[in-house]
Amino acid sequence: MKHKVPVSAIMTKNVIKLNLADDLTKAEQLFKQNKIRHIPVVDGNKIIGMLSYTDLLRISFVDAVDDDAEIVDATVYNMFTVEQVMAKKLVTISPETTIKETAEILSKNEFHALPVCLGELLVGIVTTTDLIKYLIDQYK
Repeated sequence: MKHKVPVSAIMTKNVIKLNLADDLTKAEQLFKQNKIRHIPVVDGNKIIGMLSYTDLLRISFVDAVDDDAEIVDATVYNMFTVEQVMAKKLVTISPETTIKETAEILSKNEFHALPVCLGELLVGIVTTTDLIKYLIDQYK
């Protein structure tokens, strides 16, 4: 296995982002359309939070099987803002952080994505899925 490989080699560079002015309905649409589970929240390109699909599920009161789930979800989503639901205390890494160091951070914490930043400037995101794909590639 390769050592000292920077996370920039596996991170997603074209990051789907949210702004504080965006609503949770938009967030849900982005999650579903792009088949992702984490969206950084930015002010310009400055990272200020992270919203996960799990965060949305926590505030949703209805099972998705219910016929009125979309109406109720929209009502619930209108009760909260992105800022109220997002994680604010973030751990970030730099593009030079090694994949091993990234895996260690994720394995010790209860989150599954890390924003990759140059200072406060968001330049990418890396997820546990990215790490698993990298590991699989090592066995080819």
